[in-house]
Amino acid sequence: MPRLPTPLTLADPGTDTDTGRGRRAARRRQRRETTTAWAFVSPSVLVILGLSVVPVAWSLLLSFQADDLVTPSRWVGPDNYRALVQDPHFSQAVRNTVLYTVLYVPLSIALGLALALALNQRIRLVGLYRTLIFVPFVVSATAQGVLFSFILDPEFGAANSVLHKLGISPQGFLTDPGQALLALVAISLWSGTGFCVVVTLAALQDVPPSLVEAARLDGAGRRHLLRHVTLPALAPVLTFLTVWQTINALQVFDLVYVTTKGGPLGSTTVIVYFIWEQAFKNFTAGYGAAAAYALALALLVLGTVPRTVRAVRGRARADHRLEGAAR
Repeated sequence: MPRLPTPLTLADPGTDTDTGRGRRAARRRQRRETTTAWAFVSPSVLVILGLSVVPVAWSLLLSFQADDLVTPSRWVGPDNYRALVQDPHFSQAVRNTVLYTVLYVPLSIALGLALALALNQRIRLVGLYRTLIFVPFVVSATAQGVLFSFILDPEFGAANSVLHKLGISPQGFLTDPGQALLALVAISLWSGTGFCVVVTLAALQDVPPSLVEAARLDGAGRRHLLRHVTLPALAPVLTFLTVWQTINALQVFDLVYVTTKGGPLGSTTVIVYFIWEQAFKNFTAGYGAAAAYALALALLVLGTVPRTVRAVRGRARADHRLEGAAR
């Protein structure tokens, strides 16, 4: 006997009710998980807001005010920024900072590259050499300043003692307006080159050995290997080091504060030391905040330059490929 088709039945009303209950339970569980997550994250958020966002916003408002940190502040608009343009001391601080940066950044990267190339060879005790070169980077700038203040002391320092034995007249170093900034650059190179060495050495070890061997089989010498193989492979790392070292150079403060305090005759007054001097020594906090935002703008522009260059290069390469495909 043939089987009859199953008759159609209406949906069970309890099914919709169970589905709605499941959705509500899922929403409640999601709310509990979100609340728990915010409970764990909120301390960090409060720290970031309290130590970063709020001070940034407050200092931006302060840069448009005349404030001596004692009496009530007074709104002056962009007058602080106009005064910066006309201030010869700020201009001198900018010149000193630019000169320090121009000397320190390329020298630290060039020395780091040279030392990294030397330490990338198979030599005895290479691990010890790498450690000794990196150790000065770990030493704080305050300790460096105290150490070299004794070494470069014009009367009792070890540097002039060595120069005297070599028949060279004593030098002023940190007390000579013509030598003080150069001495600070030398101290910074002693400590900052180690970072460049470690980063560049890590990048050198990532250069494909097959590429180097292929270039050698084609007859490339050391100079051609460095120019056409090694440096192109290191280009992203060198770009990073350039930006990193430039930002550090523009923000140098503690070394200046410990060694020269901006002297002699303002020859080592850099922008950050100028900001500190205006805000906490001359008690012109609004003026110091304006100088700080001028520096922040320069750092912002500096940070966007590599990205803009990469975008322009990428667009140029894409246009070149399109032209080649059209031909």
